[in-house]
Amino acid sequence: MASWSFLTNHALVLIYIGRRPDSTGLEIAQAVGITERAVRTILAELQADGYVETEKIGRRNRYRVDIHRPLRRVGERELTVGELLAIVPDGQGASAQDGLSTGRRTGNLGPVQAGPVHAVPVHARS
Repeated sequence: MASWSFLTNHALVLIYIGRRPDSTGLEIAQAVGITERAVRTILAELQADGYVETEKIGRRNRYRVDIHRPLRRVGERELTVGELLAIVPDGQGASAQDGLSTGRRTGNLGPVQAGPVHAVPVHARS
């Protein structure tokens, strides 16, 4: 198996919370195949760059992904977060090894059919 991935851990975390905004750090870590500490670091970076906002609900967090925010340049044009979420299958039961990454990942990224994106445009909220 290859030891590299087309999608970075940042992209995998963003995709996961875009589909499961109420996920815990542990759930995200297990799905992506990284440590909880790495998830916290990635979430902090995504928040600092405006891709994600966190809403505290009791003792848990709910994540809001700005689906209109452009990703860093991809080829000849800019791709938005929403477009990325739309093209990556939501693979429940498929591990990250089954097409989204490499043998070093062991997580479960969720449903196989393309499903709804549970992301809210950050600028559209009241």
